[in-house]
Amino acid sequence: MAANEQIGYRGAADATSAGSPYNESLFLIHQVLSEVSTAKLVQIKAVTNNGGVSPVGFVDVLPLVNQLDGERNAVPHGIVHNVPYFRLQGGTNAVILDPQVDDIGLCVFSDRDISAVKNTRAPANPGSFRRFDMADGLYIGGYLNGVPSQYVQFSPAGISVVSPTKVTLQAPLVEIDASTSFTVNSPQSGFSGTVIVQGLLSFLGGMSGSIASGVAAVITGAVQFIGTITSNGHAIDSTHQHTNSGGSGLGGPPQ
Repeated sequence: MAANEQIGYRGAADATSAGSPYNESLFLIHQVLSEVSTAKLVQIKAVTNNGGVSPVGFVDVLPLVNQLDGERNAVPHGIVHNVPYFRLQGGTNAVILDPQVDDIGLCVFSDRDISAVKNTRAPANPGSFRRFDMADGLYIGGYLNGVPSQYVQFSPAGISVVSPTKVTLQAPLVEIDASTSFTVNSPQSGFSGTVIVQGLLSFLGGMSGSIASGVAAVITGAVQFIGTITSNGHAIDSTHQHTNSGGSGLGGPPQ
């Protein structure tokens, strides 16, 4: 062979593929196995859902491990479209955590064509005779991704719910059962409705506020104050002085 003559492209075959009957058989076996897709690391390129309350959606994914030809040249995969993704859900109860573009996860591939079931969400015959094909993938996320900024963390210290924006609880009834204590660390807390306190209420930093026009504050039952009480700058506790009924002299508060 001339020095400048190039070997023709062999596809998946290499220089040893036809070196012996064993190599030839092994090459054929590898070719058959290469048609069987089992599981691949993939990266998401598109998502149908955006975190809202909706049925489970689909993703477009790119397999990350390249193919190699017989000369060890890289052959990148194309994008696999319309892959159903996993959501933790039972009936109408779910954790909505839709995948996002650039997430890395695992794609597993069915042994049959699942296209008909994807369309009907009911038992159906396979849409074709293909087997172990990447067109029949199912996405399971959460591999090789970065540090989260919003999360639920389980650790020996307890459970933490962390959000950089807002945490919302919405239900007809929300109940917190704390056997030792319940603490709110916030510069400000607001209640839009009636507040009922069935136990001791302590004001360690004072109390301030305003009453809507024409509405008076009413306290029903006995009230006991220990300490100084001031109204409009005047003490009204045991040090407060009253004018006698005759208009002369000062006396203490009624006993």
